[in-house]
This record gives sequence, C-alpha cells and structure tokens, in this order.
Amino acid sequence: MSIAVTILGNSSAKPTTKGHPSAQVVNINEQLFLVDAGEGVQRRMAQCGISPLKLRAVFISHLHGDHVFGLFPLLSTLGLYGRRTPLKIYAPRPFGEILEAHLRFFDKDLPYTPEWVEVDTTKHHIIFENDTTEVWSLPLRHRIPTAGYLFRQKEPPLNVSKFAIERYSLSLAQIVAAKRGEDIEQDGEIIPNDRITYRPYPPLAYAYCSDTNYSARLATMVEGVDLLYHEATYEAAERKTAKERGHSTTADAANVAAKAGVGRLIIGHFSSRYRDLEPLLNETREIFPQSDIAREGETFVVEEKREKQ
Repeated sequence: MSIAVTILGNSSAKPTTKGHPSAQVVNINEQLFLVDAGEGVQRRMAQCGISPLKLRAVFISHLHGDHVFGLFPLLSTLGLYGRRTPLKIYAPRPFGEILEAHLRFFDKDLPYTPEWVEVDTTKHHIIFENDTTEVWSLPLRHRIPTAGYLFRQKEPPLNVSKFAIERYSLSLAQIVAAKRGEDIEQDGEIIPNDRITYRPYPPLAYAYCSDTNYSARLATMVEGVDLLYHEATYEAAERKTAKERGHSTTADAANVAAKAGVGRLIIGHFSSRYRDLEPLLNETREIFPQSDIAREGETFVVEEKREKQ
C-alpha cells in the first residue's frame, strides 16, 4: 500500500497564466479523495488522467473562493457522468447553505446525492473512518474558520512469521489466534504473541495544511507524518504581511516540518507575485532540507516499508 498525492493547483487567490488555485487528489489504499476544489478542478483532473467518478469524498478546508469555486461545476458534471452513489463533502459551516442554493438553482435532478458533513474547525478529531483509513481534522489559523486534514492508514493486521510457525509447529487454530493478538499455550509453555507475530508494514500518513498562520500546536498534531503539505504563500521576508493575511512564509512551513519531524515537506499556495519558485524552495530547504515544491501535475508517492520475515 502507498499514499499518492497529485497536485492539481498550487496558486493562491489571484489568477495567473500558469498556476491554478488549490486542489489535490489523495490516493490512499486505492481510495481517491479530493482535497480543496479551486476553479477549474475538473479540467485539471482530466488533464492528470483522474476520473471524478472514482472520488470517495471531498474535503474542503475553508470557504474562500480559491478553495471551493471549482466544486459546483464538478457536482454538475458527475451527474452528467451518471454517478449514482452519494458523495460526502466535508466542509466548515455554512457550506450547507451554499450547497443548498446551488442544488436549488442548478442541479435539482442530480442522479446522486451530495451530502454535506460539517467540520468543526476548532477540534482535532476523526471525521472519516473505514476499515483501512481514517481522516482527522486539523484546526488552522486563518481569517475565517479553516481546517486541514490528516490522512492516516490504520495499522495492518498482525502476521505470523514463517519461522515461528515452523519452530513451534503451530496449528491453523493457533495461527488464527496469534493473528488476533493472543499468546499461544503449547505443552504448558506460554509463547508471547510478540515473539511470533509482526506488523507487515508501518501505517503511512499525509497531512494537508492549507491557509494558516504559523502554529506550534499544528506541529504536534502532524508529528511524524510521512508527507506534509504546508502552504507557503510568501517568502520569509514577508512575515508581517503573512501574519496579517492569515498565511505562512517559507520559514513558517519549514519550521512546522522541522518541529514535527516529518519525512518530507511540500510547499504550495504561492502568491501570484512569484514567477520563479526556486528562491522559495531554497529558503525552505535552509531550515528543512527534505522540502519540495508542490508542482502542478506532479504526484508525490510515499511507499510503505515492509518488514522482512
């Protein structure tokens, strides 16, 4: 299993001739999630070869236009494509009112149901969960209520090592019990579970942190994630402007990554004033060397590291 993040847009609010506003598709355990939906998102998905019919859910960080304007045309197109299964949209209040107005005026007869799930932007808690995956909200510090999202694989089931099976001549019933986490009793001896089982791979995690001021608290919430996306709208010298507008600098993003001890950092949501992004990347790498630009059209993949038994 792996986590793959495809960057559809990496620019901030003002349109540019090259960049597109915020949008990403996160593929975790072959489940596709759209994270933010700036203008033109469905066209960007088509250009990247991603079918919108495969989307399991949508996560909107906040209700500024550059993060949500592209969602409503996508909802209409999904109806034209014949989607039948409901689509959950996780977003802060008052997204429900906006969605209701759109459906009333433009999409009364969709063949599927868009379902709004309210995100409490003040809490760090699980908002989505299934057998293999969980998504946590991340309170951010922007001008309006805003949440980031932490995608995390659940721990895989225990495996029983082949060496242990042979050494202890384990029966099928004993193997099944060991996989449940139980110790094994054999000939009056207790064999501890951790002596015969192992986790096949450590679970992976990806954190998406859109518009926000620097937050030390955020660093604790994303501690140890394999891949972190953190906005870096401005260069380090624009610290005052960033703070006033509820955004981060390259240094802010790098400091969060360093404090959290993440595996890799990608920065995005760049101001339209920057035509050359390399100086921003260089500033970031001065603090956190394992940094990259969230270049549009690029897919960042985190591969699992399986234990050898």
